[in-house]
Amino acid sequence: MKVSALAGSLIGSEIIKIGNEVNEMKRKGTSIANLTIGDFDANIYPIPTELKAGIVEAYHQNQTNYPPADGILPLRETVSELLKDRFGLDYPTNSILISGGSRPLIYATYLALIDPGDTVVFPAPSWNNNHYCHLTSANAVAVETDAEHNFMPTAAQLKPHLKGATLLALCSPLNPTGTMFDADQLAEICDAVLEENASRSAGEKPLYLMYDQIYSLLTFGKAHVNPVTLRPAIKDYTVFIDGSSKCLAATGVRVGWGFGPADIVDKMKALVGHMGAWAPKAEQVAMSKYFADKAQVDTFLTSFKKQIQDSLNALYNGFNELKAEGFNVQAVEPMGAIYLTIKIDYIGKTTPEGQVLKDSADVNFYLIKEAQAALVPFSAFGNEDSMPWFRASVGACTLQDIKDMMPRIKAALSKLK
Repeated sequence: MKVSALAGSLIGSEIIKIGNEVNEMKRKGTSIANLTIGDFDANIYPIPTELKAGIVEAYHQNQTNYPPADGILPLRETVSELLKDRFGLDYPTNSILISGGSRPLIYATYLALIDPGDTVVFPAPSWNNNHYCHLTSANAVAVETDAEHNFMPTAAQLKPHLKGATLLALCSPLNPTGTMFDADQLAEICDAVLEENASRSAGEKPLYLMYDQIYSLLTFGKAHVNPVTLRPAIKDYTVFIDGSSKCLAATGVRVGWGFGPADIVDKMKALVGHMGAWAPKAEQVAMSKYFADKAQVDTFLTSFKKQIQDSLNALYNGFNELKAEGFNVQAVEPMGAIYLTIKIDYIGKTTPEGQVLKDSADVNFYLIKEAQAALVPFSAFGNEDSMPWFRASVGACTLQDIKDMMPRIKAALSKLK
């Protein structure tokens, strides 16, 4: 059967491939620590009780028809207040767009700003920018980052690629690393964007910045920073991606919000409307009431963040102990989100069966089989498969799962020669 050139050239998700392997092992009865998915096990991390009750109540009130294309006004008003209170950002309701999670907003940003052949610059590793470039026929420029800077891009790394580019896609806290920009790092990048735009002619398309801060309320002892607070002049060029999915463990509730210049957001609204990618109305009604109660949100976040941080710290400390024992591993201290960045430098080693682990995927599948532990190599996020770094997500594991896993990883690595 013939399909479109776009459909025929889509690249499969490495994360889904790993997930299929994990699910097959679970089907056969294997107990496995699944550190692959950027999601939450709802039995470990349920959504707030008050939010759940609010959603149920909204359905009882028959809030089941189409919502407005840009989201119900009470939710946009709540988001506007939230942005002022938590980030010092001033965005009126006509600059805010609600959608079914953050993915439609990211895609709508690409569609609203990118013409075929336009250049999009993004760091590697980062989540899904390569796929969105493919979907919009953009020229993708993945800029390699390094462990020295916690895999966050620097202005020096990005600047050589900004000339003539249309979009710079950034994320902090970063998926997949769980690391964050500090104010100086981000301010230098903003200055580079402003400098590039100042060099362009009046009729030339500017360089826009997409800033994904979906994990901004999940930080651990480090302040989240954003470009507009640091450099107000960049506001006209910046589209933010945000929402409730991560900070409330509400990935399946599907309520995200984007905000930025009203004329761009208006075009994004039309695109999201044509996709039919609205957030369900009952969930919007409940979310508007839930987030309006700041004390309620803070109470949930305090407990929720401690649970996540305890798991991340257990994983971080476990790999540091392995490193101290002489294993060729390393971990980056967790800063935000639900991820830990881990180096497992065993590419080229041989298994007891005589198989040479030729790349990061081989190392990962070896650990799945031998240690019942599943990670995601950075090759799934735009890096080369020779890179020995991995993402570990704690959202689907208990603290005890992580503690039980570490001896299995030690035993598996000990068998390699």
